[in-house]
Amino acid sequence: MNARLTLALALALAFFWADQARGQQAYERQCSLMGCRFELIVVANGQQEADASIDTAIAEMRRVERLISDWDSLSQTSEINRRAGVSPVEVDKELFDLVGRCVALSRLTDGAFDISYASMDRVWRFDGSMTRAPSAEEVRRSVEKVGYQNIVLDSARQTVFLSQTGMKIGFGAVGKGYAADRAKRLLVSLGVPAGIVSASGDMSAWGLQPDGQHWTIAITNPFNPRNAFAVFALEQGAVATSGDYEKFAVLDGIRYSHIINPLTGYPVTGLASVTVFAPSAELSDALATAVFVLGVEAGLDRVNQLPNVECVIIDSQGGIHQSNNIKINEED
Repeated sequence: MNARLTLALALALAFFWADQARGQQAYERQCSLMGCRFELIVVANGQQEADASIDTAIAEMRRVERLISDWDSLSQTSEINRRAGVSPVEVDKELFDLVGRCVALSRLTDGAFDISYASMDRVWRFDGSMTRAPSAEEVRRSVEKVGYQNIVLDSARQTVFLSQTGMKIGFGAVGKGYAADRAKRLLVSLGVPAGIVSASGDMSAWGLQPDGQHWTIAITNPFNPRNAFAVFALEQGAVATSGDYEKFAVLDGIRYSHIINPLTGYPVTGLASVTVFAPSAELSDALATAVFVLGVEAGLDRVNQLPNVECVIIDSQGGIHQSNNIKINEED
């Protein structure tokens, strides 16, 4: 997911406000993980304490990356892909459970979210090199191996089996959110009172800023990425945005989003961005992609059935659609 949620007022205020009674400040660091930029903010009593906490969180996210990476030949995920159509692979419970949650979400979204999207042939490119759209036959063949129904889980043996040769799984639409959740959980367990873990826009937060205020985030305006569309107070939980304004292709006058429908192989049309608020970054990350694929009506219907999940959708014409219980504070 490449859409960016800016930290907005959180960055403006949190880095420099200090609670004199507690002697706490917010400290920030950026790093590169999973092919994207991560930003971490922790509230601590000093730089040394903050550095130790952030170092621990980064080490945890690197561990997650080694576990779920489909480009690291030594990872368990890569072994699952290598043995597709051949034999099941026994994996760590953590990876088994993650795959299980992803399969459950695929069922919930009728395949709009599907980690077997990694099987898809890359017939669409969004790096400026495409001069024509792929043929219907090329698109059809590109998704022949995609299908979460062919991911076989054996809880007794703790194995994952891709039943078709050539199948692959990948966590690009959920991995960054999962890593952010793991880092947050670890920091909370270490007694860090508040902070934010932002993984290229997949953001997980807890606690309050040193001045006692909630963390505040701004959602990018998809039609003017330098400006915010709306500002939200993130009291607890996570938020993620999927958008078509950073990666897209224009062919024969038609704009194609980089978000591909795993059921059809075609880029999604009609939406500019989807922002999902959920208890975990893993869930908000995955649902933002799924809702983008499902579209306004079906996407809102699924979200409105889920507890503690809300979303805001901006369509390609600038129309704003929101789930039942969300409140928007639009920027001027």
